[in-house]
Amino acid sequence: MKERTDAPTGKPPGIDQIDRLTGILRPPSFSAAVLLVPFVSILILIMLIFLLSENPARTLFFFFLGPFRNLYSFGNMLNSSIPLIFGALGITIAMKAGCLNLGGEGQIYSGAFTATAAAIALSPLGIAAGIIACLAGALAAGAMSALCGIFKARWNTNELITTFLFSSAAIHVINYLVSGPFQDPESSLQSTGKIAAGLRLPLILAPSNLSAAVFIAVFAAAAMHVFLARTKTGYELRMAGINLLFARYGGINTKLNTVLAMFFSGALYGLAGVFTVFGTHFATVKDFYVGMGWNGLAAALIAGFSPVGVIPAAVFFAWINAGARAAMQNSDITFEVALLVQAVIFFLSTSAVIRNIFSGKKPW
Repeated sequence: MKERTDAPTGKPPGIDQIDRLTGILRPPSFSAAVLLVPFVSILILIMLIFLLSENPARTLFFFFLGPFRNLYSFGNMLNSSIPLIFGALGITIAMKAGCLNLGGEGQIYSGAFTATAAAIALSPLGIAAGIIACLAGALAAGAMSALCGIFKARWNTNELITTFLFSSAAIHVINYLVSGPFQDPESSLQSTGKIAAGLRLPLILAPSNLSAAVFIAVFAAAAMHVFLARTKTGYELRMAGINLLFARYGGINTKLNTVLAMFFSGALYGLAGVFTVFGTHFATVKDFYVGMGWNGLAAALIAGFSPVGVIPAAVFFAWINAGARAAMQNSDITFEVALLVQAVIFFLSTSAVIRNIFSGKKPW
């Protein structure tokens, strides 16, 4: 008899072999599409400036170089990227598990308020109060997101709707608390009282607002990369997101992973609010969260949902916003130019046409 050449070797297939056999790996050409998005966005930005500005040379100078003029501007730009990194990580882990968390802004607000209230109440404990407050903020936001994950796992409820509705409800409740029972009567802003000076993160690049939270953000991105790429739970999350039926047949508890992914997603969003309080405002300022959730989503889209890639993507997005503000203050364009660029980023990042061009398929 002819000997079979395709007989099993007795060795269980490894993770890479399973990925190849099931055809579930992302095409490598996708990274080229991701790199194209910032390039095209900048080209469109330049075109808009030439169309809208009477002095495009001056506007271009302040838009592109304004955030780098001094340590104050550069540090503030980097500081504004910190909540975007955490937000992008939050949406990334949800997407890796096949979920989508649209409640980022409410979760950021909830994490910030919970951490502020805990830090003020526990201030006699010293540094321990800060640690407990950070954990409380992350847990509060994570629990709100995990509840939506439970709804999806138990009743297949659409998490896009539940996360958005929960977020909207939480925002109204926290607005009432910040401008009512917890408002600081000595502040000119609608905000809570400030946390103790000993609990605030040290500032770097003075006189900017950049704090040591930037190092925590970088560590969080690296830790998520290791978690998703090197751990059993991370592999199960990715399998559930890429091919739910395959994951179930492989014995993965997809319902549990849905809840875990949503919890981690909300917790990371919550940390965006926590470190905004501990590193920048030192209090929960009413409506400070506006734009952070959606900008974090945009940064994740630019990064192609790569945990490490969200760092340059968040900095790029922060640079766009900082450049728009610098140009608005020193030239004749408005901040809405940045909003147009953000819309272009969303469009290009989600465009199937762009991906098909780089994957060798027909674009239409």
